[in-house]
Amino acid sequence: MLAAFSLTIGGLIVLPLAADRFVVAASRVSRFLGLSPILVGALLVGFGTSLPEIVVSGLAAAKGDPDFAVANVVGSNVANLALVLGLAAMIRPISASRQLIRKEGTLVLLVSLLYVVLHINGDVQRWEAGVLLVVLFLALGLLVRWSESSLQPAEDNLERLVTLRREVVFGLAAMVVTVAAATVLVAGAERLAVEFDIQSAFIAATLVAVGTSLPELATALAAVRRHEPDLVLGNLLGSNLFNALAVGGVAGLIGPGIISSGFVPLLWLMLTITAVAGLLIATGGHLVRREGAVLLGAFVLFVWMAGSNLA
Repeated sequence: MLAAFSLTIGGLIVLPLAADRFVVAASRVSRFLGLSPILVGALLVGFGTSLPEIVVSGLAAAKGDPDFAVANVVGSNVANLALVLGLAAMIRPISASRQLIRKEGTLVLLVSLLYVVLHINGDVQRWEAGVLLVVLFLALGLLVRWSESSLQPAEDNLERLVTLRREVVFGLAAMVVTVAAATVLVAGAERLAVEFDIQSAFIAATLVAVGTSLPELATALAAVRRHEPDLVLGNLLGSNLFNALAVGGVAGLIGPGIISSGFVPLLWLMLTITAVAGLLIATGGHLVRREGAVLLGAFVLFVWMAGSNLA
Protein backbone atom coordinates (compact mmCIF):
# COMPACT_ATOMS: atom_id res chain seq x y z
CA MET A 1 0.00 0.00 0.00
CA LEU A 2 2.87 2.36 0.83
CA ALA A 3 4.35 1.77 -2.60
CA ALA A 4 1.03 2.56 -4.28
CA PHE A 5 0.67 5.81 -2.35
CA SER A 6 4.29 6.74 -3.06
CA LEU A 7 3.92 6.16 -6.79
CA THR A 8 0.63 8.06 -6.98
CA ILE A 9 1.73 11.04 -4.89
CA GLY A 10 5.11 11.17 -6.62
CA GLY A 11 3.45 11.16 -10.03
CA LEU A 12 0.97 13.85 -8.98
CA ILE A 13 3.80 16.08 -7.76
CA VAL A 14 6.18 15.67 -10.69
CA LEU A 15 3.59 15.56 -13.48
CA PRO A 16 2.21 19.12 -13.22
CA LEU A 17 5.69 20.55 -12.59
CA ALA A 18 7.07 18.92 -15.72
CA ALA A 19 4.05 19.93 -17.81
CA ASP A 20 4.31 23.50 -16.52
CA ARG A 21 7.98 23.64 -17.53
CA PHE A 22 7.02 22.42 -20.98
CA VAL A 23 4.50 25.26 -21.28
CA VAL A 24 7.15 27.80 -20.25
CA ALA A 25 9.65 26.45 -22.77
CA ALA A 26 7.07 26.32 -25.57
CA SER A 27 5.93 29.87 -24.88
CA ARG A 28 9.47 31.25 -24.80
CA VAL A 29 10.46 29.46 -27.99
CA SER A 30 7.33 30.73 -29.73
CA ARG A 31 7.93 34.30 -28.59
CA PHE A 32 11.57 33.99 -29.58
CA LEU A 33 10.43 33.05 -33.08
CA GLY A 34 8.01 35.98 -33.13
CA LEU A 35 4.70 34.08 -33.04
CA SER A 36 1.52 35.85 -31.98
CA PRO A 37 1.04 35.83 -28.17
CA ILE A 38 -2.68 35.21 -28.71
CA LEU A 39 -1.97 32.14 -30.80
CA VAL A 40 0.55 30.90 -28.23
CA GLY A 41 -1.98 31.27 -25.43
CA ALA A 42 -4.82 29.61 -27.34
CA LEU A 43 -2.86 26.68 -28.72
CA LEU A 44 0.42 26.00 -26.94
CA VAL A 45 -0.75 26.69 -23.40
CA GLY A 46 -3.97 24.77 -24.01
CA PHE A 47 -2.02 21.82 -25.39
CA GLY A 48 0.69 22.03 -22.76
CA THR A 49 -1.71 21.96 -19.82
CA SER A 50 -3.54 19.03 -21.44
CA LEU A 51 -0.33 17.08 -22.01
CA PRO A 52 -0.67 15.15 -18.70
CA GLU A 53 -4.15 14.01 -19.67
CA ILE A 54 -2.97 12.96 -23.13
CA VAL A 55 -0.12 10.87 -21.74
CA VAL A 56 -2.05 9.38 -18.80
CA SER A 57 -5.11 8.44 -20.87
CA GLY A 58 -2.98 7.13 -23.72
CA LEU A 59 -1.01 4.87 -21.38
CA ALA A 60 -4.19 3.62 -19.73
CA ALA A 61 -5.78 2.90 -23.11
CA ALA A 62 -2.67 1.03 -24.23
CA LYS A 63 -3.08 -1.21 -21.16
CA GLY A 64 -6.63 -2.03 -22.21
CA ASP A 65 -8.41 0.25 -19.73
CA PRO A 66 -10.72 2.55 -21.74
CA ASP A 67 -12.70 3.32 -18.57
CA PHE A 68 -9.61 4.97 -17.05
CA ALA A 69 -9.04 7.06 -20.18
CA VAL A 70 -12.64 8.27 -20.48
CA ALA A 71 -12.85 8.94 -16.74
CA ASN A 72 -9.74 11.09 -16.91
CA VAL A 73 -11.17 13.18 -19.76
CA VAL A 74 -14.54 13.68 -18.07
CA GLY A 75 -13.03 14.27 -14.63
CA SER A 76 -10.43 16.72 -15.93
CA ASN A 77 -12.97 18.77 -17.86
CA VAL A 78 -15.24 18.96 -14.83
CA ALA A 79 -12.29 19.84 -12.60
CA ASN A 80 -11.31 22.67 -14.95
CA LEU A 81 -14.71 24.35 -15.16
CA ALA A 82 -15.98 23.54 -11.66
CA LEU A 83 -13.01 23.24 -9.30
CA VAL A 84 -10.38 25.45 -10.97
CA LEU A 85 -12.74 28.15 -12.28
CA GLY A 86 -14.71 28.06 -9.03
CA LEU A 87 -11.60 28.55 -6.88
CA ALA A 88 -10.34 31.34 -9.16
CA ALA A 89 -13.67 33.17 -8.88
CA MET A 90 -13.64 32.80 -5.10
CA ILE A 91 -10.29 34.57 -4.99
CA ARG A 92 -11.31 37.41 -7.31
CA PRO A 93 -14.36 37.91 -9.57
CA ILE A 94 -13.53 37.06 -13.18
CA SER A 95 -14.73 39.14 -16.10
CA ALA A 96 -14.82 37.88 -19.66
CA SER A 97 -15.03 39.42 -23.10
CA ARG A 98 -18.18 38.66 -25.09
CA GLN A 99 -16.06 37.45 -27.99
CA LEU A 100 -14.35 34.83 -25.83
CA ILE A 101 -17.66 33.46 -24.54
CA ARG A 102 -19.47 33.68 -27.87
CA LYS A 103 -16.75 32.00 -29.91
CA GLU A 104 -14.44 29.86 -27.78
CA GLY A 105 -17.15 29.14 -25.21
CA THR A 106 -19.64 27.97 -27.80
CA LEU A 107 -16.98 25.86 -29.52
CA VAL A 108 -16.10 24.07 -26.27
CA LEU A 109 -19.78 23.43 -25.53
CA LEU A 110 -20.30 21.90 -29.00
CA VAL A 111 -17.14 19.81 -28.66
CA SER A 112 -18.32 18.56 -25.26
CA LEU A 113 -21.68 17.63 -26.79
CA LEU A 114 -19.90 15.72 -29.55
CA TYR A 115 -17.83 13.82 -26.98
CA VAL A 116 -20.97 12.87 -25.05
CA VAL A 117 -22.84 11.74 -28.19
CA LEU A 118 -19.94 9.53 -29.29
CA HIS A 119 -19.53 7.85 -25.89
CA ILE A 120 -23.10 7.63 -24.65
CA ASN A 121 -23.58 4.26 -26.39
CA GLY A 122 -21.14 2.62 -23.96
CA ASP A 123 -18.10 1.98 -26.11
CA VAL A 124 -15.08 3.68 -27.65
CA GLN A 125 -14.40 2.86 -31.30
CA ARG A 126 -11.52 3.88 -33.53
CA TRP A 127 -13.74 5.62 -36.07
CA GLU A 128 -15.15 7.75 -33.24
CA ALA A 129 -11.62 8.62 -32.19
CA GLY A 130 -10.91 9.55 -35.80
CA VAL A 131 -13.89 11.90 -35.79
CA LEU A 132 -12.57 13.61 -32.65
CA LEU A 133 -9.14 14.11 -34.21
CA VAL A 134 -10.60 15.50 -37.44
CA VAL A 135 -12.71 17.95 -35.42
CA LEU A 136 -9.57 18.83 -33.45
CA PHE A 137 -7.81 20.04 -36.60
CA LEU A 138 -10.91 21.98 -37.67
CA ALA A 139 -11.14 23.58 -34.22
CA LEU A 140 -7.46 24.51 -34.30
CA GLY A 141 -8.03 26.18 -37.64
CA LEU A 142 -10.86 28.22 -36.14
CA LEU A 143 -8.72 29.22 -33.16
CA VAL A 144 -5.94 30.36 -35.47
CA ARG A 145 -8.39 32.36 -37.55
CA TRP A 146 -10.06 33.92 -34.53
CA SER A 147 -6.76 34.84 -32.95
CA GLU A 148 -5.83 36.73 -36.12
CA SER A 149 -2.35 35.41 -35.63
CA SER A 150 0.51 37.12 -37.32
CA LEU A 151 4.24 37.02 -37.04
CA GLN A 152 5.54 39.70 -34.76
CA PRO A 153 9.10 40.88 -34.08
CA ALA A 154 10.74 38.86 -31.38
CA GLU A 155 11.40 40.72 -28.16
CA ASP A 156 14.91 42.07 -28.04
CA ASN A 157 15.38 41.27 -24.38
CA LEU A 158 14.25 37.68 -24.75
CA GLU A 159 17.51 36.61 -26.32
CA ARG A 160 19.37 38.07 -23.38
CA LEU A 161 17.29 36.01 -20.94
CA VAL A 162 17.30 32.62 -22.59
CA THR A 163 18.64 31.06 -25.73
CA LEU A 164 16.49 29.22 -28.19
CA ARG A 165 18.64 26.11 -27.90
CA ARG A 166 18.35 26.00 -24.14
CA GLU A 167 14.56 26.29 -24.16
CA VAL A 168 14.24 23.58 -26.81
CA VAL A 169 16.34 21.25 -24.64
CA PHE A 170 14.32 22.12 -21.53
CA GLY A 171 11.07 21.62 -23.41
CA LEU A 172 12.07 18.18 -24.69
CA ALA A 173 13.35 17.17 -21.25
CA ALA A 174 10.06 18.31 -19.69
CA MET A 175 8.12 16.17 -22.15
CA VAL A 176 10.23 13.11 -21.25
CA VAL A 177 9.70 13.71 -17.54
CA THR A 178 5.98 14.19 -18.14
CA VAL A 179 5.75 10.78 -19.82
CA ALA A 180 7.74 9.15 -17.01
CA ALA A 181 5.65 10.81 -14.29
CA ALA A 182 2.43 9.82 -16.05
CA THR A 183 3.60 6.21 -16.20
CA VAL A 184 4.31 6.25 -12.47
CA LEU A 185 0.96 7.91 -11.74
CA VAL A 186 -1.03 5.32 -13.71
CA ALA A 187 0.83 2.49 -12.00
CA GLY A 188 0.21 4.00 -8.57
CA ALA A 189 -3.48 4.64 -9.26
CA GLU A 190 -3.97 1.07 -10.47
CA ARG A 191 -2.33 -0.28 -7.31
CA LEU A 192 -4.51 1.93 -5.13
CA ALA A 193 -7.60 0.66 -6.92
CA VAL A 194 -6.57 -2.92 -6.21
CA GLU A 195 -5.58 -2.21 -2.57
CA PHE A 196 -8.86 -0.52 -1.72
CA ASP A 197 -11.01 -2.61 -4.07
CA ILE A 198 -12.06 0.52 -5.96
CA GLN A 199 -12.66 0.71 -9.69
CA SER A 200 -9.76 2.38 -11.51
CA ALA A 201 -12.29 4.59 -13.32
CA PHE A 202 -13.26 6.27 -10.03
CA ILE A 203 -9.60 6.95 -9.21
CA ALA A 204 -9.14 8.36 -12.71
CA ALA A 205 -12.24 10.58 -12.53
CA THR A 206 -11.28 12.08 -9.18
CA LEU A 207 -7.70 11.82 -7.90
CA VAL A 208 -5.95 11.51 -11.25
CA ALA A 209 -8.23 14.07 -12.93
CA VAL A 210 -7.53 16.67 -10.25
CA GLY A 211 -3.82 15.86 -10.37
CA THR A 212 -3.58 16.27 -14.12
CA SER A 213 -5.57 19.54 -13.83
CA LEU A 214 -2.99 21.07 -11.49
CA PRO A 215 -1.25 22.91 -14.39
CA GLU A 216 -4.56 24.59 -15.23
CA LEU A 217 -5.07 25.45 -11.56
CA ALA A 218 -1.60 26.98 -11.25
CA THR A 219 -2.06 28.97 -14.46
CA ALA A 220 -5.53 30.18 -13.45
CA LEU A 221 -4.47 31.32 -9.98
CA ALA A 222 -1.43 33.12 -11.38
CA ALA A 223 -3.59 34.85 -14.00
CA VAL A 224 -6.10 35.92 -11.34
CA ARG A 225 -3.35 37.48 -9.27
CA ARG A 226 -2.13 39.37 -12.34
CA HIS A 227 -5.64 40.58 -13.24
CA GLU A 228 -5.73 38.67 -16.55
CA PRO A 229 -9.24 37.12 -16.63
CA ASP A 230 -9.13 36.26 -20.34
CA LEU A 231 -6.04 34.18 -19.69
CA VAL A 232 -7.92 32.24 -16.99
CA LEU A 233 -10.85 31.42 -19.25
CA GLY A 234 -8.78 31.00 -22.40
CA ASN A 235 -6.54 28.46 -20.70
CA LEU A 236 -9.44 26.47 -19.25
CA LEU A 237 -11.49 26.50 -22.45
CA GLY A 238 -8.45 25.55 -24.52
CA SER A 239 -7.58 22.76 -22.12
CA ASN A 240 -11.11 21.32 -22.23
CA LEU A 241 -11.04 21.50 -26.01
CA PHE A 242 -7.80 19.51 -26.15
CA ASN A 243 -9.01 17.07 -23.49
CA ALA A 244 -12.16 16.11 -25.38
CA LEU A 245 -10.62 16.03 -28.87
CA ALA A 246 -6.91 15.28 -28.52
CA VAL A 247 -7.01 13.13 -25.36
CA GLY A 248 -10.22 11.39 -26.39
CA GLY A 249 -8.97 10.87 -29.93
CA VAL A 250 -5.53 9.55 -29.01
CA ALA A 251 -6.84 7.23 -26.29
CA GLY A 252 -9.59 5.94 -28.58
CA LEU A 253 -7.15 5.11 -31.36
CA ILE A 254 -4.75 3.35 -29.01
CA GLY A 255 -7.24 1.36 -26.98
CA PRO A 256 -10.87 1.15 -28.12
CA GLY A 257 -13.28 -0.93 -26.06
CA ILE A 258 -16.38 -1.13 -23.90
CA ILE A 259 -16.82 1.48 -21.14
CA SER A 260 -18.87 1.27 -17.96
CA SER A 261 -22.55 2.23 -18.10
CA GLY A 262 -21.85 4.34 -15.03
CA PHE A 263 -20.39 7.01 -17.30
CA VAL A 264 -23.79 7.96 -18.74
CA PRO A 265 -24.86 10.31 -15.90
CA LEU A 266 -21.30 11.64 -15.57
CA LEU A 267 -21.13 12.52 -19.26
CA TRP A 268 -24.40 14.44 -19.03
CA LEU A 269 -23.21 16.17 -15.85
CA MET A 270 -19.99 17.23 -17.60
CA LEU A 271 -22.03 18.76 -20.43
CA THR A 272 -24.38 20.46 -17.95
CA ILE A 273 -21.50 21.97 -15.96
CA THR A 274 -19.97 23.27 -19.19
CA ALA A 275 -23.24 24.97 -20.14
CA VAL A 276 -23.85 26.33 -16.64
CA ALA A 277 -20.35 27.79 -16.39
CA GLY A 278 -20.88 29.54 -19.71
CA LEU A 279 -24.26 30.91 -18.67
CA LEU A 280 -22.94 32.17 -15.33
CA ILE A 281 -20.16 34.09 -17.08
CA ALA A 282 -22.35 35.32 -19.95
CA THR A 283 -24.95 36.82 -17.58
CA GLY A 284 -23.36 40.08 -16.54
CA GLY A 285 -20.08 39.36 -18.29
CA HIS A 286 -18.34 38.19 -15.15
CA LEU A 287 -18.16 35.37 -12.61
CA VAL A 288 -18.59 36.52 -9.01
CA ARG A 289 -17.76 34.70 -5.79
CA ARG A 290 -21.22 33.23 -5.15
CA GLU A 291 -21.21 31.82 -8.69
CA GLY A 292 -17.77 30.38 -8.02
CA ALA A 293 -19.29 28.69 -4.97
CA VAL A 294 -21.99 27.20 -7.21
CA LEU A 295 -19.30 25.70 -9.45
CA LEU A 296 -17.45 24.27 -6.46
CA GLY A 297 -20.72 22.71 -5.34
CA ALA A 298 -21.10 21.18 -8.80
CA PHE A 299 -17.66 19.61 -8.43
CA VAL A 300 -18.65 18.07 -5.09
CA LEU A 301 -21.77 16.69 -6.80
CA PHE A 302 -19.62 15.20 -9.55
CA VAL A 303 -17.32 13.45 -7.06
CA TRP A 304 -20.36 12.04 -5.24
CA MET A 305 -21.89 10.81 -8.48
CA ALA A 306 -18.56 9.33 -9.60
CA GLY A 307 -18.40 7.42 -6.32
CA SER A 308 -21.96 6.19 -6.75
CA ASN A 309 -21.53 5.10 -10.37
CA LEU A 310 -17.88 4.08 -10.71
CA ALA A 311 -16.47 3.07 -7.33
